[in-house]
Parts: sequence; C-alpha cells; structure tokens
Amino acid sequence: MVGGLGAAGVAGGGGKGTDALVGTPVSIMAPRADGFDVVWGVSGLCLGRVEWQERGGEAVVVRADAMGLTPQGDDVLRVRVGGLKPGSSYRIRAITESADGDRREESEWKEVRTLDPAAPGSRFVVWNDTHQNAETIRALAGRSPGGDFLIWNGDVCNDWHEESWLKPTVLDPAGCDITQDRPLVMVWGNHDVRGKWAWRLADFIATPEGRPYRAFRSGPVGVICLHTGEDKPDGHPGFGGRVAFDELRREQAGWLEKVIRSPGIRDAPYRVVFCHIPLRWKSEKNLQSGDYDRGDYDYYSKSSRDAWHDALVKWGAQVVVSGHTHEVAWVPASDEFPYAQITGGGPQPELATWVEGVAAGDGMSLTIRNLQGEQVHRADFKPLA
Repeated sequence: MVGGLGAAGVAGGGGKGTDALVGTPVSIMAPRADGFDVVWGVSGLCLGRVEWQERGGEAVVVRADAMGLTPQGDDVLRVRVGGLKPGSSYRIRAITESADGDRREESEWKEVRTLDPAAPGSRFVVWNDTHQNAETIRALAGRSPGGDFLIWNGDVCNDWHEESWLKPTVLDPAGCDITQDRPLVMVWGNHDVRGKWAWRLADFIATPEGRPYRAFRSGPVGVICLHTGEDKPDGHPGFGGRVAFDELRREQAGWLEKVIRSPGIRDAPYRVVFCHIPLRWKSEKNLQSGDYDRGDYDYYSKSSRDAWHDALVKWGAQVVVSGHTHEVAWVPASDEFPYAQITGGGPQPELATWVEGVAAGDGMSLTIRNLQGEQVHRADFKPLA
C-alpha cells in the first residue's frame, strides 16, 4: 500500500444512516460547454433522475439514459445533463427512488457552471497521487480553491483489491464533497488500473465519450487528458493478464492526430496536457531498462511519449502536468522536447501538493502549492500566436 491510510480511511459515508438510499455526495463530472454528468452512490437497486434549473427559470427533469430507460443501478447512478448554455450557472439536485417504489430521497440543490470556451480566462486546480490518504484529501478539499474544473490526475487509490472500496474512494473521498466548487475531470493513474476490481472503476467515473481520454476548451486553455497506462510492460506477471495498454496508447495516438486539428483545440492560446505518468524526467538514463521483477518501475512513460510526441509537438503543447513520482519536479522545454514537464507531490501530507492554474489574455501560470498553501514552484507561459 502506497503511503495511505487504506480504504477505511476514506469511507466517509456522507454522514447518512445505513438505511439511506444515497450514501455519497452528488458528484459533478465530465464538464462540457453544454452540460455535465451527475454521479452518486446508492445502497441498493434504485432509479435516479436529475433536476436542473437556471437562475430564475423552471426546473427541468432529466430522467432517461441512452437506452430510453430511467437510470438504474444497485451501487451507483449516473445521469447525463445536456442542452445547456456555455459559461452559465445552474443548480442541480438528484432524486433517488428505491426500485420497489417505497422510498424516495432528494439531494440538496448544488451550484454548477458549464465550461466556457469563449471566456477571457480560466482557473483550475490539479490534484495527484492521493492514494486514499484521508488527511491529505481533507486538506486538499478544504484548502485548494474552486474553479472551472478540477483535474484528479491519477492514483486516487492504492489498488482495487476490494470492490467495496470503489464507491467511497471516488464518490465520497475522506467524507468530502470534492465537486462542491468545481466539476471533476478524472485522469487514470497506474494504481487506478491495479487489482481484480479495477475493471469496475469506469462505472463510477463519467467521461464525455466513455473513453479514459478527452480534450476540451476552458477559456483560452486547450486541455488534452491522456491515459499513460501502467509503469511496467503489459506482460508483467504481476498484472495477471488484466492490462492491454499498448493498444490503448495506439488508439490515443490516432485520436490525437484528429483532435489537435479540431476547432477550439487547434487554435487555443494555451495548450496543456494532463497525464499521470510523466512523459519526460529530470534524468532519463537507465530509467526504462530496470529489473521489473525486482520492483523497478518507469519514472516516465517512454512508450507513451513515443506514441504521442509527434502529435503533441505538431499541436504546440506547452506543458505536460503529471504526478506518479511523488516529488515536485520541473523539466523545462528544450529543442528536442518543446513541451515542459511538471509533476506534483505524493500522498503523505508533508509531500502533498496541488497545482493552481490561472490563465488570462496576457499569460498563464501554474503554481504548485503545499498543503499550507505555500508556493513550491511556479511556471509561466505566454499565449501562442
């Protein structure tokens, strides 16, 4: 277990009794210019719907899934809200009913704002490598600011050895409502794909296209999120045949070539990549030729970089924001690698950090702060022509 308190340290439970239908906060995920997904945990077979309301407007009910059924589930419910206006504020609440119809619960109303690709600025926050450490998560939730979005940049868990860990770790981490002031964008880390129950993680995380990578625009910032997979080869015996990330990297490479030419992404003034394992490191000598059977692992993902480098250079990526190493690091851009690399800290409170991003017309800053809010490192970027 990596520097955490274990799943018991994050169970939280939302302060509800054991007979409650809903046992987690209502999470806002997968933000888009026209909407978002609403995800929450339940204690038995339930039906769910969402009401949304623009300020001063009538409440609108979203009650159907992609198959025309009322969203249903026995441990998690997810409802996609669409058709909203970019850069607009709404309030939402979730309504949950037991499958037998004898109980009903309504959540509190919650404020949310859609992404605005045309806004003059953007503010965002990045967490990484929380590894189920309740003390660190509570500090991050209480001290890092709100914004247009929150990137949880991988390794939310240690390993998924128990199915029961999924719901509290993702939807009620340390008993905190982490999407109270910002919608969540999840980026997969290598620990998030470990353990016999890792295949179920996608049930608790919403993504716009149902894939663990995406691109979006927030004000002047073009964002690309990628899945770097594991830090050892797919065939490592410790994975038990459960991973196939070489194929996923190739899939993302093809997608990248298309998305960097798409409107809003191709011409973004600032261009930022988020992925859990760094694509570069301070010293790369011998870091990809270790003895994996004796516990060595990749500090940076050369296989991902080899697959994506040309497209990222073609796009004009300015910086890659990662975690994984559990140490703050800054690798400046070079002639060979024209994108910089920045990494955040580790799961223990004395190592933990967040990244605070602020972009406006004249510049973008990425500031790494420790849990006391003190600046550890700052990188500044000029807008691209």
